[in-house]
Amino acid sequence: MSKPVYALVDCNNFYVSCERLFRPDLRQRPVVVLSNNDGCVVSRSNEAKALGIAMGVPLFQIQDAIRNHGIEVFSSNYALYADLSDRVMNTLAAAVPAIERYSIDESFLEVSCLSGTAGQEDDLQQWAVELKAQVLQHTGIPVSIGLAPSKTLAKLANWASKRWPRTGGVVDLRDPVRQRKLLALAPVEQVWGVGRRLAQRLRLMGIEQASDLASYDQRLLKRSFNSVLQRTARELAGEACFPLEDGPERKKIIASTRSFSSRIYQQTGLAEAITLYTSRAAEKLRGQQSLCQVLHLFIRTGVYDGSQAQRHQITLELPYPTADTRDLVQQALQGLSRIYQPGIGYAKAGVILMELIEPGQYTPDMFKPQPRPGSDQVMTVMDQINHYQGRGSLRLGRLPANPAWRMRQAFKSPAYTTQWKDLPRVR
Repeated sequence: MSKPVYALVDCNNFYVSCERLFRPDLRQRPVVVLSNNDGCVVSRSNEAKALGIAMGVPLFQIQDAIRNHGIEVFSSNYALYADLSDRVMNTLAAAVPAIERYSIDESFLEVSCLSGTAGQEDDLQQWAVELKAQVLQHTGIPVSIGLAPSKTLAKLANWASKRWPRTGGVVDLRDPVRQRKLLALAPVEQVWGVGRRLAQRLRLMGIEQASDLASYDQRLLKRSFNSVLQRTARELAGEACFPLEDGPERKKIIASTRSFSSRIYQQTGLAEAITLYTSRAAEKLRGQQSLCQVLHLFIRTGVYDGSQAQRHQITLELPYPTADTRDLVQQALQGLSRIYQPGIGYAKAGVILMELIEPGQYTPDMFKPQPRPGSDQVMTVMDQINHYQGRGSLRLGRLPANPAWRMRQAFKSPAYTTQWKDLPRVR
């Protein structure tokens, strides 16, 4: 069995790249994109970075720089970014057997089966170069790619591909010698899952570079911190410990999408499906203790019936960050009413929660709608009941127990371990 190989594909300055796609006159000019309500900078072009514009700096603090250097400023256009993200991810998904959409602009790819297809070590690196060019051709979005035997090393390889332009935007860390060289150059805070505060604690223990973390006593790491950091150190040493859909950090987006067993023509059926998918996404959101600020919804016709597929979508900014299933479902259904078209048979729907933050990372606006009183307590009880009684035991009233549109699973085995009715019977 071949060793795992992962690729981390990251869009370069994604929000800025999206804006530049339709404004080629801005390609050599400094550009910044702002957060909700035009509060602070969340994306910068390389030219803006060179001027010293920091990530997260409030807009009012850079007014002089904007005037003096002709910096172009954009408000966040989430509908545009979500659509272009879908195009990038669809291009990547068509090239590999397995993909994890980590954020709106990043994806991990499982590429082990592509390694050495022609018996040459550099085949996979050449494939990455060609994939980078293909994404640019199909979408207009530039990307960088890191290759490595673990996800943490792939993240670090991607960082290197942007830090050193001579790499051409692709860095291959499958060679242990290359791994050691980069680990010695990378500050520990560049390691996936090691934030600024954790890096400060690690430095007190003499862990300055990524190489120090990779070689540190793993038992002490687990005892002093947790098993996640221990696994991160093992990943830096070249051992794959985080499979797809797993990692040391909170997810930056959460998606719930499914195809239907048969076409849905009525809005009521779509509303039931959207309610379920949003509820599932909300559970994952609360599971990692995050709040959602932007919700992206799509409904799509079939792609195998010989006709051109239609995709109707909408991106909604929420009135306040929330993890309440009721709030998220309410927004999703309002969006559905705006994009649904009668007479069309829909085959798939999906909900993507974006712009995720931690509780306490935002300041409530007294002039805007406020969260529901007791929301956290209600959702906690709901999650606890569903944990002990089985998912769906407690759900929103508009969601039926056995909807007609449920995903086709004609060959599914019984739920031997989670459903009483499916327990094996001894005669």
